[in-house]
Amino acid sequence: MQIQPQHEVLPPMPGWYKESRGEQGETPAPAPMPPLPVFLDNDPVVAAIPAYNEERFIGSVVLWVKRYVDLVLVIDDGSTDRTSELAEAAGAIVCRQELNRGKGQAVNVAFAEARSRHASALVLIDGDGQHRAEEINTVLEPVLSGTADMVVGSRFLSVRSRIPAYRQVGQYALTLATNLGSGVRLTDSQSGFRAFSRAAIDALSFRGSGFSVESEMQFLVREHGLKVAEVPISVVYEEPAKRNPIAHGMAVVNGIVRLISQGRPLFFFGVPGLLLAMLGLVVGGNVVRIYEHHQQLAIGYGMLSLLLTVVGILTVFTGIVLHALRGLLVALRTVS
Repeated sequence: MQIQPQHEVLPPMPGWYKESRGEQGETPAPAPMPPLPVFLDNDPVVAAIPAYNEERFIGSVVLWVKRYVDLVLVIDDGSTDRTSELAEAAGAIVCRQELNRGKGQAVNVAFAEARSRHASALVLIDGDGQHRAEEINTVLEPVLSGTADMVVGSRFLSVRSRIPAYRQVGQYALTLATNLGSGVRLTDSQSGFRAFSRAAIDALSFRGSGFSVESEMQFLVREHGLKVAEVPISVVYEEPAKRNPIAHGMAVVNGIVRLISQGRPLFFFGVPGLLLAMLGLVVGGNVVRIYEHHQQLAIGYGMLSLLLTVVGILTVFTGIVLHALRGLLVALRTVS
């Protein structure tokens, strides 16, 4: 592995500069170089940075990240600025897509490149400078030690960062939905700072194209029986969000709903179906009570009870049938 000389002067990462300046505004010293990880074999440790119009930050991000890995890939997802040019100048290998296809497809390219280069581990890190490159070793350690196949850098463990309140609310809500749907519990399902073992690199590919790719990972690691761990990381939010937070959140929710309906149809259809059927029985009990006290048949409540019960039962059976079909398709795919 080529190690950058210790005296190399690197640009400050976005957001770090303000935090590390003293009261007199003195220039901060470069971050100390932590011990390099012990690699599993002679195959490279690769970092991949999905990027879309990140010319302001991509150069400094690449310069910092390449100190901790063997190879840096930048997946330029159809940028219209100088993202590719600056990433190459900083020393990254750029995989450029002519059209903006979404983060999910950019991550697919990163995994395909890691497989083609026989990477022993892959690190995903965002290109906007919110993550700290010196924490790469922390995220990599469980993968390199063989204790995990996917490691998620969590913003909500022991390290506390200044995260805007609206972001925290949205992230907690999306994490809860993803945990319930996937059956895999994490504290930060939307973190883009992650590491993957060779087994995960070989097993994972993503159907979604948008920002629900992190949620999809939770469904896939459960499906493939991969080991998951979390480590604490810090983040810096110095820049305003590039995307509308509500639109971004709804896009992720839409992806989670799709993942649950496709990946766990019995849960997706069965739970609402049971609730509808139980509600129908409750309304039906009200019909019985009205008849006992007033000797009158509440036709409206009776029709509502019948409708809820029938729809609930049909929904449950839909979930059972789709669950069976999915199991059959998985078995056929395994055999082939």
